[in-house]
Amino acid sequence: MGRASTRRRIVRVTVGATPGPRVDTVAGEEPLELRLRGRPLAVTMRTPGDDLDLAVGFLVGEGLIGSGADVRSMRYCAGADEDGGQTYNVLDLVLDPAVPEPDLSAAARSFYMTSSCGLCGKASIDAIRLRSRYGVADDPLRVEAAALAGLPAALRRAQRLFAATGGLHAAALADGRGRLELVREDVGRHNAVDKVVGAAARAGLLPLHGRVLLVSGRASFELTQKALLAGIPVLAAVSAPSSLAVDLAAESGMTLVGFLRGDSMNVYAGAERVVTGSGQAEPRRAAAELAAAAAATARDDSGENGAHRAR
Repeated sequence: MGRASTRRRIVRVTVGATPGPRVDTVAGEEPLELRLRGRPLAVTMRTPGDDLDLAVGFLVGEGLIGSGADVRSMRYCAGADEDGGQTYNVLDLVLDPAVPEPDLSAAARSFYMTSSCGLCGKASIDAIRLRSRYGVADDPLRVEAAALAGLPAALRRAQRLFAATGGLHAAALADGRGRLELVREDVGRHNAVDKVVGAAARAGLLPLHGRVLLVSGRASFELTQKALLAGIPVLAAVSAPSSLAVDLAAESGMTLVGFLRGDSMNVYAGAERVVTGSGQAEPRRAAAELAAAAAATARDDSGENGAHRAR
């Protein structure tokens, strides 16, 4: 598995038993610096692997490019460490001359990312919406609830590195029938999404109409934004969404599903895309009722856990 994982000596402690030495496999985490024609753009802590996908997906998620064809070339910088050795941790990108060069000095925030929290300091939801190249509100995708319910188990089966380390997030693209098309893993939730979007962009698939983006953790504002900028109409998460994620999904016409576990889920926005049962028993009324329930949940500021967990 190379640098995507590594072996470390540990001491295994079990209550009531004698501690003993073991060797454990842990997820790899190293910095990746992205440059545009030699100018520093971003630094992220990521799991090495699929770096080209990560770079392209990051540019899409920042609204800097609209397709993989907007990137003319990518190469690792030689002599990246102090001794002149190749670390494969610095990647230089050249955009197509037709792509406007970003004004890095005028950036509202530093493009620094960690594997835990992602990007911070977004100016506003409206600013993000203005930068989105692809609309999702009119996407005709409809997904059976049963197809959505089967996605987490399918993703887990596809997580090779998670099976070895237990320490990686994952993101996947699925079609309207719940069939996985792309899966990527990383120590960072946002990196996993960037890798998926970047792989799709490099394959010429953007905008990703008619697709579901599944994430293994929570649905943050940032991940919802990344889905919107890639033209994805449905974002599903196995954990909770944030309030800003719900707001952005509702305002942009995206379907946002949270607590996707077992045979249940919470639909926080765009419930009309989720088809229940046979889909023949008053589907419009059912969708309206789901949407109203989701809106009521989003307005509930009581902080009680029962209002936010799928039952």
